[in-house]
Amino acid sequence: MNIELLQKKIREFVQERDWEKYHNPKNLSMALAGEAGELLEIFQWLAPAESSEIKNNPQAYQRTKHEIADILVYLLRLSDKLEIDLEQAVLEK
Repeated sequence: MNIELLQKKIREFVQERDWEKYHNPKNLSMALAGEAGELLEIFQWLAPAESSEIKNNPQAYQRTKHEIADILVYLLRLSDKLEIDLEQAVLEK
């Protein structure tokens, strides 16, 4: 995964839509939490075995994949705005 390339593409996407004014750390962290909640909603009432089988349900799998992507987009955007090197942060942690 090329984090810098993804951040650049997201930055361009945001600039094309004039969303920069909304992309501050507070709003981005709230959006990230919201997307994590949407992922949680998929698994909320499933038994552990059912949650492991989500990959065998094309519709649920697609929704899960999209929520995970949304989470990553907001995480990349937040780290970009705060100038956090994600790779370095993970290695430090």
